[in-house]
Amino acid sequence: MRAELKIDQWNADVFQGCLSGEIAMDALRGEMRLNEPMYKHTSWRTGGAAQRYYIPADLEDLSHFLQSLTADELVYVIGLGSNLLIRDGGVSGIVIALHARLNELELVCRDRSGGTIFAGAGVACAKVARFAALHQLASIEFFAGIPGTVGGALAMNAGCYGAETWDFVEQVKVIDREGNIRFLGPAEYDVGYRSVQRNGISAATMKEEWFAGGFFRLESGDETVSRQKIRQLLTLRVESQPLNKPNAGSVFRNPPGDYAARLIEFCGLKGAVIGGAMVSLKHANFIINTGHASASDIEALIRMIQKNVARKTGITLKPEVRIIGEAGDGGRLS
Repeated sequence: MRAELKIDQWNADVFQGCLSGEIAMDALRGEMRLNEPMYKHTSWRTGGAAQRYYIPADLEDLSHFLQSLTADELVYVIGLGSNLLIRDGGVSGIVIALHARLNELELVCRDRSGGTIFAGAGVACAKVARFAALHQLASIEFFAGIPGTVGGALAMNAGCYGAETWDFVEQVKVIDREGNIRFLGPAEYDVGYRSVQRNGISAATMKEEWFAGGFFRLESGDETVSRQKIRQLLTLRVESQPLNKPNAGSVFRNPPGDYAARLIEFCGLKGAVIGGAMVSLKHANFIINTGHASASDIEALIRMIQKNVARKTGITLKPEVRIIGEAGDGGRLS
C-alpha cells in the first residue's frame, strides 16, 4: 500500500495539468521529417520510407501531436525497430519514434523487500537491466538480452531465458489516439506468451493505444551478482545468435511445447536464401540481411518457412515480428 501511494503521488507531480486546453500546431516541440528512409531505423536495415516521421520532445509533446491529427491518419509507433519489418513501398501515414525520447528512468520507491522503478517506453531494455543492478534490485537481468525498448517489451510481453516482461509489471502508463494519458494495472490486461490485450476493448482499439512506460516491482538484490548474471546472459546471446549481421531477433513465436528454431532446422531450412535474406546458420529462428536484402526478400523467406514447416509438420508458425507498409519494388533509399 505504501508503494502505491508513492506511485500515485509521483504520477500527480509529473502530469499535473498536462492535458488541459486545446493544442495549437505551433505548440509542438518535436521534429517532423518527411519521406524518412526507414532502413536507418530498423535492425534489419532495409525497407522503404515513412511519409511522415515524428520525433516527440517528450510525453506532453506526444500528447499534443496526437491531438493535432485527423481521425483518418494512420499512426505507427516504434522504438528501436528491432522487431519490425517495413515493406519496400514504405509507410503511408505517420511513424512516431519514441526511442530516447520517452526516456525517464527512475527509482520510484524502495522498501526492505525490494523496490519499484519506472521506465519510459523509449528506454532500451538493456539500460533498465543495468539501472536495476546499480540500485541493487534483481530479477530483471534478462532485459539485457532483449534488443528493444520498454514500450515494445510491454506491448508483446517480451521475454527470454525463462522470464517475461509482465512478470514484474506493477502498473503501466498508456497514451491513446486522442492524446489521453492514463495509468492501468495488470488486472486490466489479458497477458500471455508474446501477447498482450487490454480487457474490454477490441484489437483495433488496442492498436490505437500505446504504452508510454511501466512501473516494475523488483526484488532486493546484489549489484555484483546482478552484473555477473547480465554478463553471462550477454555472453550466451553472442554465442547463440547471429549478432554480426542485421536481424530482428526471433522471427517466429515458439509453438506450444516446441521451438520454432527446431522445427525450421528439422525442415532443412537452415541456410535457406531468398535474394539477400538468409535463415541464419547459427540460429534457425533468425533471418539475417546478408548485406543487400530487400524487405520483400525477408518477407518472402518468412512465408516460405511458414509454408514448408506447415507442410512437413502440420504446425503453422506465427511471426513474432511486426510487418507494416506497402509492397514496393525492393529498392532501398540512400
